[in-house]
Amino acid sequence: MRFSDQLAAAERRSQSMLCVGLDPDPARFPGAWQGDASRIAEFCAAIVDATHDLVCAFKPQIAYFAAHRAEDQLERLIGHIRRVAPAVPVILDAKRGDIGATAEQYAREAFERYRADALTLSPFMGFDSIEPYLRWEGKGLFLLCRTSNPGGADLQAQPLQGGELLYERIARLAAGPWNRGGQLGLVVGATYPREVERVRALAPTLPLLIPGVGAQGGDAVATVRAGWRGDGGGTRAAIIVNSSRAVLYASAGDDFAAAARAAAIQARAQLQSARMRPG
Repeated sequence: MRFSDQLAAAERRSQSMLCVGLDPDPARFPGAWQGDASRIAEFCAAIVDATHDLVCAFKPQIAYFAAHRAEDQLERLIGHIRRVAPAVPVILDAKRGDIGATAEQYAREAFERYRADALTLSPFMGFDSIEPYLRWEGKGLFLLCRTSNPGGADLQAQPLQGGELLYERIARLAAGPWNRGGQLGLVVGATYPREVERVRALAPTLPLLIPGVGAQGGDAVATVRAGWRGDGGGTRAAIIVNSSRAVLYASAGDDFAAAARAAAIQARAQLQSARMRPG
């Protein structure tokens, strides 16, 4: 199944735009697990078990595994997701950005080793850094566009010749000539709802992966109003609103999984409510 179809089916099934980011930090694990990197897969699996019926995707961040020599645990975790939630897509957050044979190896890592359904990429080396991934038919690719960090404006908000901003150019390219297989989406931070709205206008059919809600301070209601386009009278395009720390670390106690579920229920309801309100 193509990533876009899988995502749409998961959103309908769960009635959710929420993506839970799996960013495991052993220093924040509960109780006796605190500081124990051998528990990474177990901790994340408990979060998956508690939330998989509430989300449209899971997004493991590869650095949180690699820093602890836990790539094998990432493989096991994605295998666990496949068993308990086979209809929920996995977006591997790796932000790769290289060309040629190196990009081909990164693609193999993501789609063969980890069996991810989608991958985040940096587009700043141009189309050469995107094309090798497009050969993986049906896989989703999310290009960094207007990111949630304050320093993103150092480059992304710089004007080009003619007045277009760099992030606007990325959105146009992703929605146009780069999107040869219909596989591309964009990463736009929830901390900048005006930019979310601008990217949506430039790329009305692309899915948007939106981090920054929760611990980073993004406004969920403003994010949905800026990025959501319903079925009636317009082009339907998904928004995937990511929350990591607010769900993962909702409790530091043994009830962490139950607390994560409660936080995910609250986040899903907030997002759905915002979608139903008039703009």
